[in-house]
Amino acid sequence: MLLKKLKLNKIASTVALAALATTAQAGYTVKLTDKDTITFGGYVKADMRTVDGDINSITDNYWVGLATRNDISRTKLSVNESRFNTKYVHGDITGFIELDFYDAGGSPGGAAGNEIVSNSYGPRLRHAFIKYQNVLVGQTWTTFMNTSALAEAADFGGPLVAAAFIRQGQVRYTNGGLQLALENPESDKGDNTQDSMPDLVAKYTFKGDWGNVSVAGLARQLNTVGGESENALGFGVAGRLKVGEKNDFRFQVHGGETGRYVGVVAARDLVGEKVEETQSYSVAYRHFWSDTVRSNFFYGNTTTDVADTDRTHWGVNVFNNLTPKLAVGFEIGNYEQSGKGDKAANLHGDSNYFQLSAKYAF
Repeated sequence: MLLKKLKLNKIASTVALAALATTAQAGYTVKLTDKDTITFGGYVKADMRTVDGDINSITDNYWVGLATRNDISRTKLSVNESRFNTKYVHGDITGFIELDFYDAGGSPGGAAGNEIVSNSYGPRLRHAFIKYQNVLVGQTWTTFMNTSALAEAADFGGPLVAAAFIRQGQVRYTNGGLQLALENPESDKGDNTQDSMPDLVAKYTFKGDWGNVSVAGLARQLNTVGGESENALGFGVAGRLKVGEKNDFRFQVHGGETGRYVGVVAARDLVGEKVEETQSYSVAYRHFWSDTVRSNFFYGNTTTDVADTDRTHWGVNVFNNLTPKLAVGFEIGNYEQSGKGDKAANLHGDSNYFQLSAKYAF
């Protein structure tokens, strides 16, 4: 009887998953009772990526805010970005968990294979949270982040060198456009054994038919390896603005002592005993050529004052939805490290990349 009821109540159309956890991924929802639903979502994504130049990304699948100095001309095929998530709703309570497959088994007991035979990768936790009415507890995107401002890219996330981008444990309160959160503290390049004060994040998001703009502030206590405690303050303005009926413009601007919150290690919290000052901005424009074909152009840059680094990433892509759930496309772009600090550390240089992708969303 239960199996029959599940089949009868299965919703065939796709629905939007919780915006707190992911950006517009679809899923299949099954109605269990009048108060209970369960949603299965995610996607399978296959990529072929060629990188050519004199720096090499520290990941095989996309650029982050740091690359190593290394002459490279390499092509990789991978499916690591593929992911699976489940959302369970019981009245006012939501539970959400999501995994991807970027775990290369670096820890004991990990699921690492090799490219000679098995090419195995293990599942990795992305999100796991509980939401009750206005309160969220668990791990998900930092409140400092506006997920709608991320570029649509084959290279996941686009210009991460200039994006607010962290998933971490937190307690968050939401009331309309206002969000307040206590989040996991971590003194990057400092003494994290003394991190006793959670990071404080406040954000207000303005929304309308025109799109959305968020204004966020960040207050932290950082602990240096020399035993000193330093205060760090940062800000962010980000949004997604509609341009005509379908097109949109996305942007992020961050400044102050944002440290690890922006750029995915383009900046560190501490350089020696000093708190790093960072300036970051990114822009992205999405244009629909038809109902199924669209292009994106994105550009991001981060510079730092203490380490004196300069990181830039740009890209252009084309995607075509062969069906509502299956998209294929390609992207070309360039990643560059050019600051004085990059040169002093022998990390300066740039590389071009080309990526083909196929993505089937559940």
